[in-house]
Parts: sequence; C-alpha cells; structure tokens
Amino acid sequence: MSARRLIFSLLLPLTVLSACTGASENELREWMAQQKSQTFPKVVPLSEPKQFKPENYTETTEFDPFSAKKLTLALKKDSAQASSNAALLEPELMRRKEPLEEFPLDTIALVGSMVRDGKPVALVTVGKLLYQVRVGEHLGQNYGRITKIVETEVTLREIVQDAAGEWIERTASLQLQERSK
Repeated sequence: MSARRLIFSLLLPLTVLSACTGASENELREWMAQQKSQTFPKVVPLSEPKQFKPENYTETTEFDPFSAKKLTLALKKDSAQASSNAALLEPELMRRKEPLEEFPLDTIALVGSMVRDGKPVALVTVGKLLYQVRVGEHLGQNYGRITKIVETEVTLREIVQDAAGEWIERTASLQLQERSK
C-alpha cells in the first residue's frame, strides 16, 4: 500500500501542473499578441552627411610640399642618416662574432670580478658555464662591447634600433648577482 501512496503522491502534482499550463499558456500568447500590436518602434533618422568641399592650394609664397626641392632635401637627409648608420654598424658587421654574443644580455649574469695582470676581469655565467671577460670583448645580441669593469658592475655599449629604425648607441650594464644557497 505504501508503494501506491508514493506513486500517487508523485503523480498528483504533475497532473495538477499540467492542467494549469494549458489555460495560462493561451492567456499568455493572447497578451503577447496584444502587446505586439500596440507597440511601435521609435527610430531616430540619421542626419545627412556633410558635403565635402575641396580647397585649392593657394599659398604660392609658402614652401610647396610637392616641389622637387623639398624631395631633394628629404633624400639628402635620408642619405646622411644612412651613412651615419652605416658608419656605426659597419665595423660590427665586418668583425667575427664572439661566443657570448649568441646569448641575450638578460641570460648573462655577473657573478664576480678580479684583477689579472693589472687589468680587471669579470666573471659571468650563462647557464652553468663560467666565462672570463675583459674590456673590449663583446656580450649579448645587440653588438654590446664591454667598456668598463668595476667590482660590482660591467658596463657595455650596445647598438640598437630606435623607434624610427635608426641605429643608435645606448649604455647597458650587468649588475653583480649574489646567489642564495
């Protein structure tokens, strides 16, 4: 008898709910149709586009932007920059690359320095390998040449491109890295 009660208690709410849905669904559809027929969209019309009126170039006393003279000046300026770029970069391209130029500067760590034969020598690591470098040697991928070695720092001169694509010199440095044990 308890199984019958259980089945009856489960089926009773379902039959009551299904009986209610038929009538209320029709009312809902009628209300939506009525609202749809009474609602009118409000569309704001777009304004007319402004008419473009071209202007003639009338400043004959000013420097004409399309003149051959201006083009010649621009080409001279570009060639002067190209020659200064070539003078800065050409010696770097003509020399043989050194082993530590394969690595980016941020992967090279300064771990010590010493004086050997009266000249400063820096100890740098790349990965697990230790290298000795001196003033004048090259480090990093930006044509970096060591210009100064002190106890806690190695200073380099790098040649990089700026935002305009011009080759410029900049100063970079490696700071002494203390290892924790």
